[in-house]
Amino acid sequence: MLRYATAAAALLAAATASAQDVPASSELPSAEEVSSRNYITVGLGVGMTADYEGSDNYRIIPAGAIRGKQGGISFATRGLNLYVDLVPDGDKIGIDAGPIAGVRLNRTGKIKDDIVDLLPERNTAIEVGGFAGVSFKGLTNPYDSLGLRLDVVHDVANAHESTVISPNIDFSTPLSRTTYASLSLGADFVGDKYAEYYFSVSPAESLLTAGALPVFEADGGMKSWKIGLLVNQSLSGDLRRGFSLFGLANYSKLLGDFKDSPIVDLRGSSGQWLVGAGVGYTF
Repeated sequence: MLRYATAAAALLAAATASAQDVPASSELPSAEEVSSRNYITVGLGVGMTADYEGSDNYRIIPAGAIRGKQGGISFATRGLNLYVDLVPDGDKIGIDAGPIAGVRLNRTGKIKDDIVDLLPERNTAIEVGGFAGVSFKGLTNPYDSLGLRLDVVHDVANAHESTVISPNIDFSTPLSRTTYASLSLGADFVGDKYAEYYFSVSPAESLLTAGALPVFEADGGMKSWKIGLLVNQSLSGDLRRGFSLFGLANYSKLLGDFKDSPIVDLRGSSGQWLVGAGVGYTF
């Protein structure tokens, strides 16, 4: 993990140095104007993601995202989750809090790995909960933001029936009037039922694979750590409006029993990438 943390620190340092070069001319809006304006950004593109959590096979998927602010209420999608921040932003320090709702599609369809595909298909998890955190603005320039956030969601659809707790750190800043970057670090902690549902192999399931997947009992705990980078490039000459191109890359690493599960250790990989690109429009 050290080399990834070092790389993240280097990216953060580069972003900070570039952010300090953002011009502060009278043509640019004030940070207060930017913070208070209403907007909606819609993005569409394609992504490449692991076939299941712990797989070393990948598939191409359509990708979409939306984020915005209306009347002091902010909203954004992160993966398959929707976040709504009900607390208006502060000038320098903001409190972030609100609900989360989303779905988890892990092992809900056809699996490319012939052995793992012999296991019973999992149900779609519907996860609801909330988040709370704090954000600090204007650290390197008037427009940046450093956020500390804790997400807590629970499955209510009789799938894994467990709770997922995720601490996160995000740093976002414009690198120029036309380029925006966001770096994130996080981790996932899950309960025993989550570990059992997605990573354990029961005696009956081992028989289904003719012993190719040995019996394994996974316990809950720290499931993974993750790092991500998003870059947005305006095509209109102004990040606040018009068309833009975006690219993202996320890497996650399974740990402990999750890494040692036969569906990961014998048939997959403990490290997974999610990469994507597309076009967005800001109203």
